[in-house]
Amino acid sequence: MPTNGLHQELKVQFGLVNDTGRYLTAENFGFKVNASAPSLKRKQTWVLEPDPGQGCAVLFRSSHLGRYLSAEEDGRVACEAERPGRDCRFLVLPQPDGRWALRSEPHGRFFGGTEDQLSCFATAISAAELWTVHLATHPQAHLLSVSRRRYVHLCAQEDEMAADSDRPWGVDALITLIFRSRQYCLRSCDSRYLRSDGRLVREPEPQARYTLEFKAGKLAFKDTDGHYLAPVGPAGTLRAGRNTRPGKDELFDLEESHPQVVLVAANHRYVSVRQGVNVSANQDEELLHETFLMQIDQETRKCTFYSSTGGYWTLVTHGGIHATATQVSANTMFEVEWRGRRVALKASNGRYVCMKKNGQLAAVSDFVGEDEEFILKLINRPILVLRGLDGFVCHRRGSNQLDTNRSVYDVFHLSFSDGAYQIRGRGGGFWYTGSHGSVYSDGERPEDFVFEFRERGRLAIRAPGGKYLRGGASGLLRADADTPAGVALWEY
Repeated sequence: MPTNGLHQELKVQFGLVNDTGRYLTAENFGFKVNASAPSLKRKQTWVLEPDPGQGCAVLFRSSHLGRYLSAEEDGRVACEAERPGRDCRFLVLPQPDGRWALRSEPHGRFFGGTEDQLSCFATAISAAELWTVHLATHPQAHLLSVSRRRYVHLCAQEDEMAADSDRPWGVDALITLIFRSRQYCLRSCDSRYLRSDGRLVREPEPQARYTLEFKAGKLAFKDTDGHYLAPVGPAGTLRAGRNTRPGKDELFDLEESHPQVVLVAANHRYVSVRQGVNVSANQDEELLHETFLMQIDQETRKCTFYSSTGGYWTLVTHGGIHATATQVSANTMFEVEWRGRRVALKASNGRYVCMKKNGQLAAVSDFVGEDEEFILKLINRPILVLRGLDGFVCHRRGSNQLDTNRSVYDVFHLSFSDGAYQIRGRGGGFWYTGSHGSVYSDGERPEDFVFEFRERGRLAIRAPGGKYLRGGASGLLRADADTPAGVALWEY
């Protein structure tokens, strides 16, 4: 399995929603907590941590404040503790409908309430003491079986999902978590849902919905009958087993899904490592050897390309590009210049990567011409979820426009043509731009949008008129940003 930071476990962040549909919120002023917010944003995001005492208790840390939720003996609650003490320890009691009840471990009382009337003093569980878990982590990721150390992916020929891959390579390793009726569905890259019997179905029916449970920082998926998903048999087929308590076989890690791309050179051939260590544009089809994992360094914004053969692209003698490096270094970093539907790559020697007459790539050019330009195509996002600074992108109710500040998200479908993407939403309508920067989602004909991968995990989307899509105070998606930064960057 690739190392050196290629696959990072995601820190699971979430919101807690009470019975009235409001989110548990940690306020700056007085470190008070309330349940008044209608949507999941920064102040409503929490991280679950195991109790350092190795018991069954857990800690709730505010992602916003970096402080811990606590409950005193008289029921008063706050989020003030910089270090977890005795009053910060809670027991999570999952309920049959998927919600959680939170009980103070030292005091034995239940946490709940509404608005700013929260307390941890109830002796029994009522509707006011039940919380729905809403993941704040971006829902598109890789799923790693803890026991088998293998990744879950779609097996199209067997019509199943299985944990049998030693690396999350290709589009079939993308898993999208869909939030439905206080539960989660596992959606494959071809937009089907995993049922608890292992079948893949087109609709998120009740048998394809699971309650999320956390154990030692890992995820478990409990079906409607109280059994847990696990890899079964030699093939690692994913389905609900017999266990009614999650053990190691039933636990999974969520890992960040970096962009996987193919590049096409001016000779209309795919860049590949099929012929050996040389990176060359000499293939007519995109398969495993033509797919590269693209990672962007958060500080420099430069990127690396990792090949399926287990090596990073690296600059070698006389400007050659080989896929042989096992560690990230200055020579494996490339600066990406976004040139509309094409990209140019500048190596650490300050020169541009070009395609030589024999198809091999070399960083020997001082200027960008046709041989220095490449088409870069994202291949592991056939379906797309976008999140901005204020929330997820979702269809606005009763409108053909798009919200950018929602707690729930819509899944959009991508198609690709000549360096640009076409985006389809609910009902098959295409995204298009109108007057004054408006963006609509019910077009009959596709418009071309250019994706620019500007930061780790974030992209900018350039509309046909040259402006970038952004969120903002109105909560509507607009195409009127001049620069790809801030509200014009989207988690994908």
